[in-house]
Amino acid sequence: MHQMHTPPDSSLPAIDRLRKIVNILRSPGGCPWDIEQTQQSLIPNILEEAYEAADAIRSGNIEHMREELGDLLLQVVMQCEIASESGEFIMEDVAHDVSEKLVRRHPHVFGDSKAEDSEAVLNQWENIKKSEKGHAEKRLLDGIPGGMPSLMKAGKIQKKVEKVGFDWPSAEDVIPKIREEISEVEEVLQNGNPGTDDAALGEELGDVLFAVTNLARKLGMESETLLAAANEKFVRRFNKLEDLLEEQGTNAHDAEVPEMEIAWEKAKSH
Repeated sequence: MHQMHTPPDSSLPAIDRLRKIVNILRSPGGCPWDIEQTQQSLIPNILEEAYEAADAIRSGNIEHMREELGDLLLQVVMQCEIASESGEFIMEDVAHDVSEKLVRRHPHVFGDSKAEDSEAVLNQWENIKKSEKGHAEKRLLDGIPGGMPSLMKAGKIQKKVEKVGFDWPSAEDVIPKIREEISEVEEVLQNGNPGTDDAALGEELGDVLFAVTNLARKLGMESETLLAAANEKFVRRFNKLEDLLEEQGTNAHDAEVPEMEIAWEKAKSH
């Protein structure tokens, strides 16, 4: 027989009410889907919600931001609830640990250390992190998350090696490198056999992306963010292209390429 649960009182502090709701969902008679979940099974969910939260922040829509940040918060609460069931840790442990870390890694705020700008703060943060985890002799690029989006990971790798001086002097110096990598792509295309040199071509294209990410970093930009904006711009313009074609009594499936190119140029001007 289905067991009815009374929703937690709305007068509870919001975080406590959320935790109680998750506890009920995971309890006998709760939600079958929630009960089946494990920390491992929810990994795709926390990644997806992080991306959706980032998208909402880019949109600037406050209501959307609140919704998506709530979904991301739910994933953290869910992970803590599952961990608490086996006695591993509870949400208070997570909050305690991150609070201690923030105090420890901000001695320029909570101690007598000096850090006059963001660069000094980041350098100090890295040094403290190494001393905490005994990573003083560790390889420089160890510890970069494997599941990070590749453009973001490329930027993080480049920032790491920048700290030891393995970097281009200026953004302008990266541009010839990009041209060099593109010429290597062209060389593979000109000299290769279709379908047999995919690995070589893929490697050279990867080098182009890595070099472009380097240029973005040297200009103080994040390639992941730039590509997200470029994606949105393309979608917006293509949607306008389809509207223009519809006004002409056709659509993207049936229109000839010249028609689409004319509509595209009009869409770009809007």
